[in-house]
Amino acid sequence: MIKEIKDNDLKKHITRNILRDLPEWFGIEEYTEDYIEKSAYYPFFAAYDDDLPVGFVYLKETSPFTIEIYCMGVLKKYHLKGNGKKLMDYISIYAKEKNYKFIQVKTVKQGKYETYDKTNEFYRNSGFYELEVFPDLWDKHNPCQVFVKAV
Repeated sequence: MIKEIKDNDLKKHITRNILRDLPEWFGIEEYTEDYIEKSAYYPFFAAYDDDLPVGFVYLKETSPFTIEIYCMGVLKKYHLKGNGKKLMDYISIYAKEKNYKFIQVKTVKQGKYETYDKTNEFYRNSGFYELEVFPDLWDKHNPCQVFVKAV
């Protein structure tokens, strides 16, 4: 089940618990803390297994036409069980209802790290297309791949 979360403390709690389970993606403490803090300020959706939050996504408007997946995570134990897909389906409906035309997401370019190669595959399988690579947006070791999906 997917729920929209409005309570800011609950958003941070869910984000913290899930990101702490994903050090391969969120291993730099200052960035992880930034994701946790920012979760309180954006539309936030959580996937649940009974009463346990097992995944989340939160969104940031980048233009009147585009919403960005600012941060997303699913507990490792729940990877490859459809939770990410359910979150993607839910935010696609949300974006359409809010009259956005596109959803975008940034990740590390294919071929840099195996972990992020799986992330790229997930977004491609979710209907996203590679738009552009910014080689130095984050730093030279982490070229930024932008994916987009029409809503």
